[in-house]
Order: sequence, then structure tokens, then C-alpha cells
Amino acid sequence: MEIDGCPLPEDRLYDLELDVWWADEPGGSGAARVGLIAPLVAFAGPFRWVSFRPVEGAVRRGRSVATVESVRFTGAVRLPRDATILERNDALVGRPRLLNDAPYGDGWVVRVRAEKGPDPAPNLETADAVRERIAERIRTQHIRCWPQTPDMELYEIGLECSAVLTQLNEELARHPAGEAVLLVTDDPTSPIEMVRWSDQSGHSVLAHRREGAIHHFLVRKEADPRPRRRPV
Repeated sequence: MEIDGCPLPEDRLYDLELDVWWADEPGGSGAARVGLIAPLVAFAGPFRWVSFRPVEGAVRRGRSVATVESVRFTGAVRLPRDATILERNDALVGRPRLLNDAPYGDGWVVRVRAEKGPDPAPNLETADAVRERIAERIRTQHIRCWPQTPDMELYEIGLECSAVLTQLNEELARHPAGEAVLLVTDDPTSPIEMVRWSDQSGHSVLAHRREGAIHHFLVRKEADPRPRRRPV
């Protein structure tokens, strides 16, 4: 399932109070993984730091097991039900961006085994049960989920597209390959010009979204850009 670009997998349960998901592992072992939901990840922006709390044994619901920090968010990752920690995702410490790049996959936070209790816990709900509340949150908080988390946002309002593209080229030159820039412009010709720019530069436009007169383009700097059209 996807809500306004934000993925909401149907193979797990969600606690919207704590902004986490719970996914039972196959095989009936009782183990499960816990991670952050995509709307929170999109709102937070690129994560820069992850630290795990040294908790052992049974951990009560709502207790913090990790702290995460991004460019505009600092908060705790809390368990949605009583559980024992089996494993911490140490890969997050060295690469916090996994939380952004794969929030429902390699960006999981902890593996746990649930303590005996309600099955499932009443606060954990299916994707279908939370979809309307997720949609409302996305709308009211102006959350935008993108196929890749922007490393930089470039606002160019009131400029002609030629000037906008000059600024975009200069910004991309300051970034390493693989990073993404979110370009925001009100130039009405930008949808056509961005296709032409991508063909000529070899860099990718991963997504385009229009909101009224404002256009949002997610651009990725390629390691080996291959122009598909010669400049005119």
C-alpha cells in the first residue's frame, strides 16, 4: 500500500502513537523487528546519528531503546509492546541513512521477542486500519515522501528556468555522486526544461510533483552521467 508516495506495507502492524512498525518474523519463533514508519522518516530528513540504549532483559512498552537524530528531528525509538531485545541493528550506527533509504527493510532498529500478553497488542494496528490517519498526518504536516531522501533543498522562486538550471548545476557540483537535491521552482516551463536538462546532463530526475503553481523535482547526481542528447 502507498499513501501519497509514502509506503505502508501490509505485512506488519503499526503503532501511530510511537511512530513505529512491528513485523513478526516467519517461522513462528516469536521474534519480530521494529522500525520507524516512513512518514516520520520523510518528515525528519536525512538521519545523521543513531545511538542505542544499554537496556537488557524485558523492556516495557513505550520505553526507549534508541535515540535518532536528523537535520530537523531528534527523538527516541520506543517499543510498541513489552519485549526482550534480541539484536540491535549496529549497521545504523555507521550508516544512519539506512533509516531513510530502507525504513521497512535494512533500516530496522531492533529485533525483539514479545513478552506474553495480548496478541497482537491492542495499540498495534494493520495498515488498512491506520491508512486514513496516516493520510491525514501527511496532509496536515505537509509530509512529502520521495523515492530518495533529499540531501539538499534548493528553492528558486521567481527566476526563469535558465537561471534556475544554472543554480542547480552549481549546487550539484558541490555534492558527491549519489546524493539528491530537491529543486523547488515556480517556472511554468520547468517540466519541459527539466526533461531537456536531464537528457543533456545525464543526471536523473527521480520524481516530479506539482502543488498549485509550484513544481518539485528530485534530482540525483550520477557517478557517470551519460547525456542522451547533445546541447542545442
